[in-house]
Amino acid sequence: MSGKRRIALVAHDQKKDNLVDFVRRHAAELGRYELVATGTTGGRLVEACPQLTLRRLKSGPLGGDQQIGAMIAEGDIEAVVFFVDPLTPMPHDVDVKALMRLAIVYDIALALNRKSAEALLAFLRDREKGTADG
Repeated sequence: MSGKRRIALVAHDQKKDNLVDFVRRHAAELGRYELVATGTTGGRLVEACPQLTLRRLKSGPLGGDQQIGAMIAEGDIEAVVFFVDPLTPMPHDVDVKALMRLAIVYDIALALNRKSAEALLAFLRDREKGTADG
C-alpha cells in the first residue's frame, strides 16, 4: 500500500445519490485519502467532485466488488463505505456478501449507511490525532 491510506466507496443504484451527497459534504476530508470506487459509483463521484482523485474499478456486477475484496485481502484498503439498499434485490448479492465478509474477516472498518459513514470518518479523524483506539 502506498503511504496514503485508501478508502473504498460503493453504492447500490438506489443509494448512489446519497453517497454522492455524503462525499460532496466531506470532500475536503476524503481528499486526504486515496479513493477507489466501483465503476458507476466512481463515475458519479468524479462528476460531482472533480477535485478528488479517485480510481475507478469495474462496475460491481462486473467484478468491481471482487476487486475491492482483493484489495482488502492484500491489506490495501483501510475502510469501506458501502451505501447498501436493503429493499432492492441484487442479482450480484453473493458478491456483495463476499465483500462484506472480507471486511469483517480482515477487521476493516465498514460503513453501510450515512450515520455509520459519519462515525467512520470521525474515528479516522480521531485516530490521526491519536485519540482513538484501533
